[in-house]
Amino acid sequence: MQQPLDNTTIAALLVRLRRRANRLCADGTAAEDLTQETILRLMETMTRRHLRAPEHYAMIILHNLVRARWRTAVGFEELAEDSATTLPVADAWLNLGALHHAIAALQSDQAAVMKLVLAGTTSPQDIAKTLGIPLGTAMSRLARARAALRAAIGLGTHECIAELL
Repeated sequence: MQQPLDNTTIAALLVRLRRRANRLCADGTAAEDLTQETILRLMETMTRRHLRAPEHYAMIILHNLVRARWRTAVGFEELAEDSATTLPVADAWLNLGALHHAIAALQSDQAAVMKLVLAGTTSPQDIAKTLGIPLGTAMSRLARARAALRAAIGLGTHECIAELL
């Protein structure tokens, strides 16, 4: 059996435990309750086994008690089917796959333009510069590719592509 802590050590430990408990709890009485519960559990443990660092062990007890109170204080409710916060993305992935297949089925010059658009190049000037073609040619290929994609996917001329996602 381990010798009990002397009064000076317990007093110093109580001060440290109260300070830590006050930082972890919003309520002063809850912090005091946690401090007392920690000391009781520490003394109980010390009667059963030898502790090399009782102060360190007391801080661990305090943190475990605080976590246990947090867990019981937080109410968990089961999610209902209609409480999902994210939209299903399966349709968007399928539509994106259909879009990639439709781009692959385009004529090679139109597919090259649309692949640049997919990569993030949206300016007709940048597309023309990258492909080494005149600006008018880039714009007409872009317009024909968009029209062909709308027809392949089933969008009307005034429908937005965002409706697919």
